[in-house]
Amino acid sequence: MNPLPVILDVDTGIDDAFALMLAVRDPRLELRAVTCVSGNVNVDQVVTNTEYVLETAGAAHVPVARGATRPLLAEPHHATHVHGADGLGGFARPSDRRTEHLHAVELLRRELMAAIGNGETITLIPMAPQTNIAMLLRTYPEVAPGIERIVFMGGSASVGNATATAEFNVFADPEAAAIAIAAAGQLDIPMTMYGLDVFNEVLITREQAVSLRRSGDPAAQLAGALLEHQLGVFGREATTIGDAGAVCAVIEPEGLRTQKYGVRVETGGSYSRGQTIVDRRDWAGDLDDDPQGANLTTMVDIGLEVDAAGYAKLWLAALGQTP
Repeated sequence: MNPLPVILDVDTGIDDAFALMLAVRDPRLELRAVTCVSGNVNVDQVVTNTEYVLETAGAAHVPVARGATRPLLAEPHHATHVHGADGLGGFARPSDRRTEHLHAVELLRRELMAAIGNGETITLIPMAPQTNIAMLLRTYPEVAPGIERIVFMGGSASVGNATATAEFNVFADPEAAAIAIAAAGQLDIPMTMYGLDVFNEVLITREQAVSLRRSGDPAAQLAGALLEHQLGVFGREATTIGDAGAVCAVIEPEGLRTQKYGVRVETGGSYSRGQTIVDRRDWAGDLDDDPQGANLTTMVDIGLEVDAAGYAKLWLAALGQTP
């Protein structure tokens, strides 16, 4: 089978690095491009981190573009308390690569229009605030036929992490998430949400992290060091691969149990801003009588259960490790 073309949209902190490594190393994917956006750290640091990770993983040829420098309306909100001041737990290094001269939105348009011309489709995997994706779909809706599916890491059908109700990627730019999800519905682009309901389930142990760090593979060594940083931050003996789970879900979708529900994003609210409101009601009468127009929400495949052991094995195998 031909590898599946994908583009990752990232705010490279630690788990984005894990996702990039998987997308590069698994032969079932063809990483066409990577676009960067402000999120875990500022966008310039995101670009630096992304280029370093790709170079370490042996994919220095993959085009990288700098995107949105801040959210659409909100003030920037970073996650250095998790990822470190440099976004990579102190392991960030400069790269000799040159970033694409195009803005991220323009690179996305170029790749998607080329795919349309070639009779292809590309799967988009945003694992960051969806600022670039919102701008793409509203500025260039003609790219929709080139998108196979959007599989995004973000949101939650239950609890949050940035706040009690909101997941970080959505909370960092709620307006962008609301626009991207609404646009996907209007443009008939299938969408899957890999949110906090499954995000924390795919775990790597301390022993496995040490084994990676002692490997002869530079990417595995970096992955092991980043895992050990996370173990220290959270004070645990196992830690998640986070965003990389969304890439696993593209490679092996059968490992993710989903249910289709209507989704909208709260952009107001003092305590609920950034919440992904997943409408799990099952009676049409309530939906039809909803004064907020619940039947106008975008239908999204929500990840509710994950083959955690299977996805951990998949990720480790991409880095040459046998669980």
